[in-house]
Amino acid sequence: MSDSDIRIPTGAKERRDLIILGGGLVGMTLALAAARAGISSHVIDRADPADLVAEGADGRASAVSTASWNLFCNIGLGKRLEPLGCAIDSIAVTDGMKPGRIDFQPKPDEGTLGRMYANRDLRIALFEAAKDEPNIAWHVKTEAVRRDRGPHGVEVELSDGRILTSSLLVAAEGRQSPTRDEAGFSMAKWDYQHRAMVTGLFHSKPHGGTAWEIFYPAGPFALLPLLDDAQGRHRSALVWTVAEKDAKGVIAMSDAMFLSEVAEKMHGVLGDIELSAPRMSYPLRFHHAVNVVDERLAVIGDAAHGMHPIAGQGLNLGLRDVGALVEVLSEGMRLGLEPGDAQLLARYEKWRSLDSVMVMAATDTLTRLFGIPGRVPSAVRRLGMGAVQRLPALKRFFMDEARGMSGKLPELLQG
Repeated sequence: MSDSDIRIPTGAKERRDLIILGGGLVGMTLALAAARAGISSHVIDRADPADLVAEGADGRASAVSTASWNLFCNIGLGKRLEPLGCAIDSIAVTDGMKPGRIDFQPKPDEGTLGRMYANRDLRIALFEAAKDEPNIAWHVKTEAVRRDRGPHGVEVELSDGRILTSSLLVAAEGRQSPTRDEAGFSMAKWDYQHRAMVTGLFHSKPHGGTAWEIFYPAGPFALLPLLDDAQGRHRSALVWTVAEKDAKGVIAMSDAMFLSEVAEKMHGVLGDIELSAPRMSYPLRFHHAVNVVDERLAVIGDAAHGMHPIAGQGLNLGLRDVGALVEVLSEGMRLGLEPGDAQLLARYEKWRSLDSVMVMAATDTLTRLFGIPGRVPSAVRRLGMGAVQRLPALKRFFMDEARGMSGKLPELLQG
């Protein structure tokens, strides 16, 4: 993707309905969903799209729930994404590969537990759709150096000197959102003192659509199924959680040593392995904004809430923000209200507050019960797993969370 593919408007102070700060997976999905509803936007991102979708630039993958898949279909991305996702047919959960594992497997009429996508494939689909959408003005390799919000609208000055205006500012800048921090949002946050080691693996045995969540005393170890590559090689994504105090040692490992450690933890379930993507790492922290709106400002995705990846719901929670915000704005605009109207923002916040708190609380409980080494004895972990296995209602709750089907969903996220 070259700069010539990206449509940048000319003229000072071009006004659109929204200014979206951050053109990542959540921010660009918002722009496309809004465009489908007739809502125009400026999307601002400091990155170069060509760098983000370069082969080998990002080895991460994301679980896309049934609800999130519905959203992608409803905004016209279904055909682009259908051949690229790997269905999660079951989830195997085990305490260090000891006997007594839990298998989450939906009934035949319930569909899959979601789909796994390489982040690169999601970005390519979103970027290709965005560059052809007249309701989206995409500003790349630049950032906001001034953000002014007031009774009559929003004005943003970019680092390249352009000035953009809108009715509503949306912060989709990720966990380190400068817009959220500048607005003074109160945050509940803590550090799990762990780091996720993320990469992709080729393996000799097929995964059969099964995702593995293996709990070790040092932290969770997840294997997530991906489609075979063009050469027919079997692939999975790896998310290996290690204590922060041990992270430097793992990062410093050679690829051969790293693979040896990974193979030992896999117990041969996927056969021989080799790396299929770059190794990356990031710290694991919890944060949740007490409020997600302010005057002419809405905060979505990781800018509003960040959680442990143990349940794979980070992206899905952000996409539920997108569905709710677009539904609230489009209904309000049909009644003659502008996107930045305080009544609409209050409705959005009320809608999202309960759902996001419930998902994050459930994820944090899972993390503390199964994923925090040294805090929960192995026997207690096994007891918790046994309770999930024996109680149908509890098992159903975890499956609904995996599918992203709990809570009241916006229309865009319904089939």
